[in-house]
Amino acid sequence: MNSKHFILAIDQGTTSSRSMLFDQQFLVAEQSQYEFPQYFPESGWVEHNPEDIWQTTLKTCKDVIAKTRTGASNIAAIGITNQRETTIVWERSTGKPIYNAIVWQDRRTASLCTSLKRDGIEPLINAKTGLLLDPYFSATKVAWILDNVSNARLKAERGELAFGTVDSWILWNLTEGKVHATDATNASRTMLYNIHSGDWDEELLEIFNVPRSMLPVVKNSADDFGTTTLFGSPLKIYGIAGDQQAAAIGQACFEVGMMKSTYGTGCFALLNTGDNAVTSTNRLLTTIAYQLDGKVTYALEGSIFIAGAAVQWLRDGLGIIESAEQSGALALQADPNEQVYMVPAFTGLGAPWWDADTRGAIFGLTRNTGPAEIAKAALESVCYQTLDLLTAMRADWNHPQKTVLRVDGGMVASDWTMQCLADILESPVERPRIIETTAIGAAWLAGSKTGLWPNQQEFADSWHCQRRFEPKMEKPLRDKKVAHWNDAINRLTAAPQKI
Repeated sequence: MNSKHFILAIDQGTTSSRSMLFDQQFLVAEQSQYEFPQYFPESGWVEHNPEDIWQTTLKTCKDVIAKTRTGASNIAAIGITNQRETTIVWERSTGKPIYNAIVWQDRRTASLCTSLKRDGIEPLINAKTGLLLDPYFSATKVAWILDNVSNARLKAERGELAFGTVDSWILWNLTEGKVHATDATNASRTMLYNIHSGDWDEELLEIFNVPRSMLPVVKNSADDFGTTTLFGSPLKIYGIAGDQQAAAIGQACFEVGMMKSTYGTGCFALLNTGDNAVTSTNRLLTTIAYQLDGKVTYALEGSIFIAGAAVQWLRDGLGIIESAEQSGALALQADPNEQVYMVPAFTGLGAPWWDADTRGAIFGLTRNTGPAEIAKAALESVCYQTLDLLTAMRADWNHPQKTVLRVDGGMVASDWTMQCLADILESPVERPRIIETTAIGAAWLAGSKTGLWPNQQEFADSWHCQRRFEPKMEKPLRDKKVAHWNDAINRLTAAPQKI
């Protein structure tokens, strides 16, 4: 029996770094969080200072360890989860970044992606990686750094540079440069990793002109990632997963057909497809859900660009609410006879549309339309977009099991929104008792590796639903509302292949 009682989970996100200490009952014992600056040097560019990422991460770890009576000596292991696709290149000799981190949201390599698409490269990339050719992923970001930072390509060819997603950067610093590694979930988001062969792909490395010597070793999601001695007692690092995959693990979506959706600024839905790497015909992504003991479990993933950001717009852009929590209460006041539909394409449309040029619109405005109707339309738009993802997933992968959606993220606190989601999906929606699903997913990877936390089945059995939302809306009304949403979408962009 493990005599240590805690697992330290590092949850490194797009706007902040957080550390959480979980006990053996999966409850949060301590936590610490710090925001860090975002940089926008040009239109469409988004950067972080890698040192900000590391220093805020380090500070949160020290904070939570300092709050425990026994310090690091009572921590069994560390698990890491991270913002995906964000790209960092650093010198192996000094550990210093040669350029800012290029964030997953960054669009500077759009012209390169367009050029490669014209050359007919996208089908090859999709077949090998499960991804679409888009600036979202890491490959073109690495290429940009090598081509635009003085002497970078020469240093890379000499083996002097290391590339990593944020997990690799944190791991390198935790181990003081001793370990350069990642896990399969993060590797699968780089557009350089073959998700079928389980290795970096030589043909893709040649296309993007990225030397293999830059790349980290790829390991299981629960694996020995080395030891850190920065906190007094030596601590093993036993788990790594990208944030959306970690959330699926934290939601115990281990069975084929289980689905989770995380509602933050955007929305990310993952559907477990087991050992079947389903190829989407509806522009969804095929990705690695997790890799344990050398066995890969795949998922279909769909991304919605705007979810919680629509509520932020109600608050910051329109000023019709003072806090995000007020949105559901305001929506309740809406006139049911008003049929207002918002397509929140502030930064284009995500899956299954993948139309970066479409912009948002509101349809059905009348003289009676007011703040309540706008708030309702904003919240409903998240539900309709989730339906689009689920419809595409069902079309790509016809599985007999009825989907139950497990949800997490800031928006799921709204009972009104979750009931609306169940109604529009015509499917149950389950909100977990423990909502820190991303961090707990990383903690489970590390905890199960040490033996402190239960195995997969026992962890799944311990998952508790805080509330289950069943569909209640009359079907004719639901179908009418969905038809109006589809009409709104079709007015803004050419419809994709019928699904």
